[in-house]
Amino acid sequence: MLDGPPTTDVDPDGRPPQPVAVIDIGATSVRMAIAQLRTDGGVRILENLSQAISLGKDSFIKGRLERATIEDCVRVMQIYAKKLTEYQIGRDEVRIVGTSAVREAANRLAFLDRLYIATGFDIEPFDEAELHRVTYLAVKPALERQPELSQKPVVVCEIGGGSTEVLGLVNDSIEFSQTYRLGSLRLRRTLEAYHAPTQRIRDIMEREIEKTANQIREHFATFDNREFVTMGSDMRFLGSLLRPGENFRVPVRLEMDEVDEVIDQLVGLSVDALVHRHHLSLPDAESLAPALLAYQHIAQALGVTHLWVASANIRDGLLRDMWMRKTRSAEFTQQVTQSALDLAERFHVDLDHAKHVAHLCRSLFAELKAVHQLESQFELLLVVAALLHEVGLAIGHRSFHKHSMYIIANSEVFGVGKHELRVISLVARYHRRASPQPVHAGYAELDREQRVVVSKMAALLRIAKALDDSRNQRIHEIDVEVRPDNVVIQIPGVEDLALEKIALQQQGTLFEEVFGKRVVLRARPAQRSTY
Repeated sequence: MLDGPPTTDVDPDGRPPQPVAVIDIGATSVRMAIAQLRTDGGVRILENLSQAISLGKDSFIKGRLERATIEDCVRVMQIYAKKLTEYQIGRDEVRIVGTSAVREAANRLAFLDRLYIATGFDIEPFDEAELHRVTYLAVKPALERQPELSQKPVVVCEIGGGSTEVLGLVNDSIEFSQTYRLGSLRLRRTLEAYHAPTQRIRDIMEREIEKTANQIREHFATFDNREFVTMGSDMRFLGSLLRPGENFRVPVRLEMDEVDEVIDQLVGLSVDALVHRHHLSLPDAESLAPALLAYQHIAQALGVTHLWVASANIRDGLLRDMWMRKTRSAEFTQQVTQSALDLAERFHVDLDHAKHVAHLCRSLFAELKAVHQLESQFELLLVVAALLHEVGLAIGHRSFHKHSMYIIANSEVFGVGKHELRVISLVARYHRRASPQPVHAGYAELDREQRVVVSKMAALLRIAKALDDSRNQRIHEIDVEVRPDNVVIQIPGVEDLALEKIALQQQGTLFEEVFGKRVVLRARPAQRSTY
């Protein structure tokens, strides 16, 4: 264990990167990774910490977390808080997530409140969509380091204590993602609750596993020439027995016949034997056999002759996500906008209009920076709102802006959290008709700062929408001049703006209410050649 911050790398600008931390509250342990995030995308792990706490024992069998378990978690989080102080890591530089054991507990709110009161930590219960995204971010660099995996469809699987996450990747994008209620700890606890005889435990486990394996096989029936990549500590342990010395940073290939042989040996051992012979913790020993059997049966269902073991975990994904959010990298922006476009297409949105309004929103956001004074991260949220503002038309034209709000708030956009999605849904709701009012559902629940952000972005969206009221995408460029009483938008190369001016009269009132400036639209015809 390191004693305080070590000597650091430096960014290209010569400054040491600020340390950050991520904490994963899982079914069998609470783990923390402290790292430096370089501006060029490099991640340097400074320290990894892990404390065994079996939240899954309570959550998956009893349905709620026992008081003793909660207090154990509080104790660990207080230890981690001291470690963060050593590294001078502020609370804004920490992300803490709770996976299925937290999400499924009936008293999860009491658990989250207890941790917040005791430590000041705000913990995010991880929903399935966010878990899939972070899993993808974790495994993507590992896949890129293995040339044999770069050009083929890949099935990524991680079996945790409470659930199994499966992703289907094609050409560096997610084609399929699903969470199954098959977890190593959940399975073992279920068998113990049924008091299954020791000699029948494997048979019973395999029958339960086979149900999920068959579902996975059906989902990937057309996924030809696929590679099977496994994540998780159980498979890394198995891999270490077959390939001693490997760190699995580059995925390592294992043939199924050697995998089957080692699994048969390990599953035949008792939990006590696993603890003493292989120096495993009790929670790890309890989860090993169910997890390995599940990987084995899923591999058989997919019909593969080999599999890959990758050293990637949720904390890797969380750290990469923190870097992407901080830098708003082009990759992150592309992932978010593509996911929004996919959602818009499912609701039969006029994509040409939606994309053009989003383009105009970007231009307005940049040109009016001194007026709106929004931080740069809100540009992406505005773009997503522009792409999705008409999804409600799929339900009906009457009050479709309200339908858009409901659809967006209850959908999933890759890379966008629930809070951000709520902001986006309200911006879309106010792209027409009434201005935001304190009595409106959703808007009334925001604090003042959030309400101001929604109003500012909705005002910009209305201007962008007015500029494409003709829906022929004829306005590509704008020149903006900010004056004391108004904002003049000049449109180069366009002579007749009658339709847009009428639309602006109807849509521009919110901008004037929010910013105190009237928007004036002027045509600037293209200069004719004198030759």
